[in-house]
Formats: sequence, structure tokens, C-alpha cells
Amino acid sequence: MNTNLESEKKLSTVGPPKSTLGVIGWMRKNLFSTWYNVILTILSAVVIFYTFKGTLTWIFATAEWSVISANYKLFFVGQYPPEQLWRIWLALAVFSLLFGISAGIWRGTIIRLAAVLAILLLINLVIPFTSGNSKMWLAINLATIVVGFFIGPLLPKNKAVALIGWVLSFPIVIFLVSGFGVLTTVKTTIWGGFLLTLLISIVAIVFAFPIGILLALGRTSKLPIIKYFCIIFIEFVRGVPLITVLFMAQLMLPLFFPEGVEINNVLRVMIACTLFTSAYMAENVRGGLQSLPNGQYEAAKAIGLNPVQSMTFIIMPQALRTVIPAIVGQSISMFKDTSLVAIVGLMDIVGIAQTVKSNPEFLGKIMETYLFVALCFWIVAYSMSYASRRLEKTLGVGER
Repeated sequence: MNTNLESEKKLSTVGPPKSTLGVIGWMRKNLFSTWYNVILTILSAVVIFYTFKGTLTWIFATAEWSVISANYKLFFVGQYPPEQLWRIWLALAVFSLLFGISAGIWRGTIIRLAAVLAILLLINLVIPFTSGNSKMWLAINLATIVVGFFIGPLLPKNKAVALIGWVLSFPIVIFLVSGFGVLTTVKTTIWGGFLLTLLISIVAIVFAFPIGILLALGRTSKLPIIKYFCIIFIEFVRGVPLITVLFMAQLMLPLFFPEGVEINNVLRVMIACTLFTSAYMAENVRGGLQSLPNGQYEAAKAIGLNPVQSMTFIIMPQALRTVIPAIVGQSISMFKDTSLVAIVGLMDIVGIAQTVKSNPEFLGKIMETYLFVALCFWIVAYSMSYASRRLEKTLGVGER
């Protein structure tokens, strides 16, 4: 028996382990193992080299980024009155404080998102074309994140405080942006830029989530009126493109309100985007409900829970956990689809880009404009995707 063990040890030491192949060994095994792999590797290297060379040359040598620096404020807040910009900065400070507090309490994913926000603030702080007043507010927001990070763990019942803060942040921000007569009213007709893109997408995602849950439950209801109403709504909305829903909201939504009640364009678009997203959310949630085995329902009944309690505490949490990727994917899709609101006359960041490229002073600078817009969308979309992956890993989604 000892002889067998010694022979196994000798065999296990023959040849280098995979982890000690090194860079050259890895390349030889994966890139140059056969003659056709050698050809493909060389061709791919040539294509990648010239692609990156051309792209980097254009970005750092050819492109004229003055179109961005000259319209930097316009891209982010549109025509928002300059004397009222302190309200936008204060709204950002609210989120900075909440990110800092949450990062100090929960660490993990939220601390990385807070770091991304801090890096973006720092980049805007050091770029040369940011005004002095803006630099002051950027520094205040950076300090707010740091202060929130350290005071978050010290707050009594800090987790409850943080959650309440996130819930209240949305009405606070809407109040600061609009004013509602308490502050100087800023009409929605002059909201614009990336601010408008974020507001529309956040409203659509936040309100579509509970509506989608109700529609999913209604579709599985045994009451025919509720069931078929939900089915008709979901299938009708999912059967038409978003741009059609936006036009319907612009033209038909005022018909459902009494005379004298006017709904501005921004609110119409928010309602349309919310209803559109809720239909897709409903199908995502229904898929999660159907993925659960019947044993979960039977177990809830066995411990004496009524249907409402079993759905609230047993079924729905598990269903939502399984469809986190689908829900976040739909949220990202909605965020990107807000670019369509430019077609109905709203000046979001894409509408601003279309206006800027039409300016005779910036003719021929289309690539610079749309690359900057794409970068803004990518930063937010990738942050949402990253947070989703971290949340899935934390909850063990997909693991058995």
C-alpha cells in the first residue's frame, strides 16, 4: 500500500502544474497551439491594434472636445435657471449623504457605488472648465460622502434611519427641483439634460415595481374581472413600442382628466414610462412566481398562514430573489429608453445633443457629442448592472 502511495506521489509530480505555466506557457497553450490558432491570433492582434490606435488617436489628438466644455451645464441640467442651481446641488448633496451613510453601515456593494460617485465628483472638480461655484459644491458633496461614511455607523437605529432617508429622498429632491411655490417655481418645461433623464427613469422604475407586482398577482387571480383586466393591460402594453405609448400619453391622456386639469408633458411622459415598464415588470414577477415549487405554497398553508401572509412572507420574497437579473435588466432598458422622450419634445440629454449638433458653431462635431452622451448612459447602466451582480452573489441567486 505504501508502494502505491509513493508511485501516486511520483506521478503527481511529473510535469508542471497548470498554475505554473506562466504567461508564455499560457499563450502557447491558448493562442498558438495549432497553425490555424496562430493565424487567428495574429489577425486578431492586427485588427485590435489598428482599431485601438485609430480610436485613441481620434480621442486624444483629432477630436475637438470644446463642444462638451462649452455646453457642459446644458448637458446636465438643460435650461434650468443658473440662479436656482443651488437647489440641484442640494439635491445631489442629499444623495451624497445617503450614499455615505449607507456605505458606512452596510459596506459591500454600496461602498463601491459611493466610491464611483466620489470619483465622478472628483473628476468634475479637477477638470478646468468647471466654474468656481460648481467646484465649491462639488467639494461640499465629496465631503458629505466622507462625513456620511463615518457618522452612519454611529447613528441610533442606523439601518432604519438610512432606509427612511432613501424613501424620503425622492419627494425631497422633487420638491427642491420644482419648488411647488414654496421656493421659486421652476416649470417642468425647462427641466432638461441628464437631470431630466434621471428623473424620468427613476420615477418609472420606482413606481413600476409595485404596480408590476400587483399586475402579476392580478394575472394569477381567480377573479375573472381582475385576471382578464391585467392580462389585457399587460399584453396590450407589451405589444406596442414605447414611442407609441409616449405619443398616446401626449395626445390621449388629457382626455381622461376633467376639464381644467392640465397635465404637463413631463408628467405625461413619466406616467407613460411607468405604465410601460410595469407591464414588463409584471411578467418578470410572474415568471418568478411560476418558478417556485408547489411545496412552498403547501408549506405556508401547513404553518397556518393565510394567502396574504404566505404571499407576503414566503412566496413573493423568493420569487423576487429569483428574478433579480430580469428586473435589473428591465430597469436598465427603461433608463436607456428615456432617450426616446426627445422625439416628443422633451430636452433630455439626447435632445440637448441634437440641439448642440445643430448649432452652427459646433457643426461637424457629432461624434464628440454622442460619445459623451453614450459615456453618461454607460456609467449609470454599468453601475446598475454591477450592483445587480453583487446582490445576486450576496443572495446566492443561481446557486443550489
